[in-house]
Amino acid sequence: MKKLLYITDQDEYVDHSFIAPLFEVYLKKYMHVDILYFTDFKSDFTCKECDHFVVPSRYKNRLLKELKHNGIDISSYDFVMVRNNISLMEHVLKYRKKYDYKALYRFSFPKRKVQIKCEEAKGKNQFLKRCIHYIQTKKETKLINSCDAFLPTSERMHQNYRPEVTIPTIICAPAINPAALHKHQQHEGDEIRFVYVGTLDKLREFNTILDALASLNNPSWKLTISTRDVEFAYTLLENYPSIKEKIKVYNAKTKDALLELIAKSDIGIALLPELPIYTTSTPVKVFDYYASGIPCIMTQSDHTSTIFTDGLDAWFCNFNQEDIKAKLNTLLGLSKEEIAVIGAKGQKRLLDVKNYETIAKTIAEQLEAL
Repeated sequence: MKKLLYITDQDEYVDHSFIAPLFEVYLKKYMHVDILYFTDFKSDFTCKECDHFVVPSRYKNRLLKELKHNGIDISSYDFVMVRNNISLMEHVLKYRKKYDYKALYRFSFPKRKVQIKCEEAKGKNQFLKRCIHYIQTKKETKLINSCDAFLPTSERMHQNYRPEVTIPTIICAPAINPAALHKHQQHEGDEIRFVYVGTLDKLREFNTILDALASLNNPSWKLTISTRDVEFAYTLLENYPSIKEKIKVYNAKTKDALLELIAKSDIGIALLPELPIYTTSTPVKVFDYYASGIPCIMTQSDHTSTIFTDGLDAWFCNFNQEDIKAKLNTLLGLSKEEIAVIGAKGQKRLLDVKNYETIAKTIAEQLEAL
């Protein structure tokens, strides 16, 4: 069985809802997978359950030497994959011939581009940072093209953010976990319960959704928000006194707690500004909604329309107050039973086309073919 070392860019204590099912469960059916996390809270290397490494962050610049020092046989790996960190990728490439593995670069999200966009949303001039970003991207692309394979989240992300990467591409998309489905819990209230999960900041313009909700004539709705940005949420809600009492804010600490909260709702909200950083892949929150059998209202894009069909297993909407208001009015006219049918269809659709089990099989086959 082939061996893969997956070097993440994440701390051991953050949410690993994407990494865990794909790499820790399903890909292991086809190859041995060791996963490496970094930590700022421990001084020594630790190994959990034989295939889960935790390395102090200070060893990043000499990672392979530190692994070897702790008894890890680097030459036993057929593949070494690095997630997002270009410096670590350069380090791994430096020793590729010595240890005879294939070097893989996993590109999950254009973080630097997002940071620039966030600062611009706050009204800050980012001209210099844009210039630096352009130069860095050129250098990084050259290094990525030295790897054996490139693993973006979607083909559109590849085209939009790394169009000059020409090495073999393996799509590593988010998906639904068939082993972590939550039963939808139908509530007894007459209102439609919406739920929004995820980050809240100026770039996501959640105020546009609140403007639409505040303009509704039909009061038969409630909204639950689960976000780490609780203070931002409360500050935002202060501008909406007419609907503030209809909205509850939480910060679900675990994946199970989040799915349980979603399962008690009717409709998930995944409406985002129509920017490439949001439209080049399906938001993870969409999979969280459908894992609990909750249908979703989402921003229409070429990407989402390849998965869902408007009105059949999801609802599409342009990101502006009038269109969102009109769509919400339509949804408020549906019965809870009609909504639940849409959710069941959407869940089945994802299990058919965006399923971690089938994605893992495809990735394993493509890695074998390198």
